[in-house]
Amino acid sequence: MPNSLPKPYPWYYRPLNWLLRGLAHLPLPVLYVLADGIYLLLAYVVRYRQQVVLVNLRNSFHDKSEAEIQRITKGFYRHFAEVMVETLKLAVMPAAELKKRVWFSNPEVMERHFAQGRTVLGLSSHSSNWEWVLTSGAVWLSAHADGVYKPLSNPFFESFMHQLRTRTGAGLIPMRDTLRDMLQRRGETRVVSLLSDQAAGPEDRPYWTEFMHQDSGFYTSADRLADRFHCPVVYVSIRRLRRGYYQIILTELYDGDAPLPANEFPITEAFVRQLEQDIHAFPTDYLWTHRRWKHKREAR
Repeated sequence: MPNSLPKPYPWYYRPLNWLLRGLAHLPLPVLYVLADGIYLLLAYVVRYRQQVVLVNLRNSFHDKSEAEIQRITKGFYRHFAEVMVETLKLAVMPAAELKKRVWFSNPEVMERHFAQGRTVLGLSSHSSNWEWVLTSGAVWLSAHADGVYKPLSNPFFESFMHQLRTRTGAGLIPMRDTLRDMLQRRGETRVVSLLSDQAAGPEDRPYWTEFMHQDSGFYTSADRLADRFHCPVVYVSIRRLRRGYYQIILTELYDGDAPLPANEFPITEAFVRQLEQDIHAFPTDYLWTHRRWKHKREAR
């Protein structure tokens, strides 16, 4: 198992831990009342990263009026607040309840590869409730589920989020250890989940393509790992049905067998196009506070 216990956090975080766990025991309908207050605070008082959100939306949706942009902005903040309390609820939510709230519509897309004893790469994004993807996969799928993640710098929140993400049986792999983990566990039957929409910097040798009408650099881990370890790759789309209920739809991007062209990144390109479709269908559900376009392509 890849789970290494996070470092202990200072004692003065204990009251915050007790507070968060106490809130997590509240029923979801009560937590959604709290989410309504968080929404008002973020959207109208703090205006959390509002300029980032507005710039991202205006650059991504050239065809929408300013009134539509403002409507999406408000819808995003409301959804973001709900994701915050739903993520907190993971601290106490039974696996059986999570399985009822997140429905895998076609798990056979991955299960047929698990039946062959293969490792599958699952590509997802910061859309809908991304924190419920890995945790629900651990209870829905027959194989073990691991998630690649970037550890948080704050020791308390790193410990708290680690516990939330692993309590249904999922494992976590620090991003810097991904290749080593794949080498050590080569051929293991499992799914390795990658949130593949982070902003890759110049040092990451990104793949550049147009995404939401903007020049965007993407990590190429999916292509490189799939090619080296012959892993099938599946796009994981999570769609909000209503408050607290989601549908996951799996789309195979690569079967793990066909040769991949050298110095090209067809899997990443296919992921980008799938993600664009989801964002256009559900524009309020993407993480618009994320500075996705902070890096620029280096001039040659």
